[in-house]
Amino acid sequence: MPSGWLTRRVDSSNIAPMLNPPDQERLTEACRFAIEHHAAQVRKGTEIPYVSHLLQVSGLVLEHGGDIDQAAAALLHDTLEDCPEVTVSELERRFGPAVARMVVDCSDTIASEDGASGGPKPTWQERKDSYLTHLATADPRSVLIAFCDKVHNLGTITDDLLEHGPRSLDRFTAGPERQCWYFGRVLEVAGARVSAKLRRRLEALLSTFRDAISDL
Repeated sequence: MPSGWLTRRVDSSNIAPMLNPPDQERLTEACRFAIEHHAAQVRKGTEIPYVSHLLQVSGLVLEHGGDIDQAAAALLHDTLEDCPEVTVSELERRFGPAVARMVVDCSDTIASEDGASGGPKPTWQERKDSYLTHLATADPRSVLIAFCDKVHNLGTITDDLLEHGPRSLDRFTAGPERQCWYFGRVLEVAGARVSAKLRRRLEALLSTFRDAISDL
């Protein structure tokens, strides 16, 4: 390694910022909103602040070619599902219809509407079937966010299984076989609509997860 490589300075005076001021403000506002509404939430069965998931999904979206609106929607992608005080109209007002639409596309339920019909909340299977049907025809910009969400989710599920064993799966409504079915269906429905690099990432995670549960 060349001497001084780690401390080499570059002249940044003529380098344009990667994010212009409006983009910076847009992402900052989305992050503030997500933190405000998810502040009391943790990842299921852990003490990890829920916002960690949102930040990592947003990072994956940017890593795989998403734009600022997609990155903002990734930060917000669970607000409608997990925060009953948040409505579609509020997201439209705060972040615009394009971002709100992507958040709707990434939600399998809308918490503010739960119970409005007077009926019971749909089962896990019903929600996933409906979500997959919608994902098949959703806007490609929404599909990228949804796929990055699944990559991070399956990554954490698999890591926890390998580190802590089968008890780590007890926190989920669906057992490991149904989890395999679901992530496999996401690949079938949306895998051709994302980059090969991102698709391979979910395929590799699913293969590792399948191998791990086969040893249970």
